[in-house]
Amino acid sequence: MSSSGAAAGRGDRTEQPPMRDALIAAAFRLFPERGYEQTTVDDIVALAGVGRRSFFRYFPTKEDVVFPDHERCLADMTAFLAASPDDAEPVARVCDAARLVLRMYAEKPSFSVQRYRLTKQVPGLRAYELSVVWHYERAMARFLRERFAGHPDGILRADVIAAAVVAAHNNALRSWLRSDGREDAEAALDHALGQVAEAFGAAAPARPPS
Repeated sequence: MSSSGAAAGRGDRTEQPPMRDALIAAAFRLFPERGYEQTTVDDIVALAGVGRRSFFRYFPTKEDVVFPDHERCLADMTAFLAASPDDAEPVARVCDAARLVLRMYAEKPSFSVQRYRLTKQVPGLRAYELSVVWHYERAMARFLRERFAGHPDGILRADVIAAAVVAAHNNALRSWLRSDGREDAEAALDHALGQVAEAFGAAAPARPPS
């Protein structure tokens, strides 16, 4: 599941350490050349010119170097939801949270497309990605459960809406990735989230003017 007006809730990002960026660049240079399974951590650190300890300081596993921004993005999204005003419309708020996630991909189109192609080829990475998506969905569901507390079927409604928002996000994201990042990702997501808003009776706010 990276966005739009939601970005205002994130604050300024800290720059990534150059060594971390070098490891990511080395990994994504080697994966197309040798294949993901055939590329070892030793290969990555050798190309990056650092030691194994440096790799594991930033990435617990080889899989994590493929998804280097998800942990930060999940934290950003969770903080965005936690900072929601009391009068914020819940469904509109999780729609904005999905836009926040989309930005992670849209900010780095070449990297996102390369990772998309890689995950299609490696079943283990696809399984890893699905587990990441589940964490986003659970964070949205927790927020909605709190907002719907005491309502009839509040838990059910929260879980269904969270799943629908994630499905809308993933539909728009896949469409954008299949276009090699050439289409308007946010426009596709706005359209998809409009279906969620229509189904659940909440307005999905449009993107702010650029």
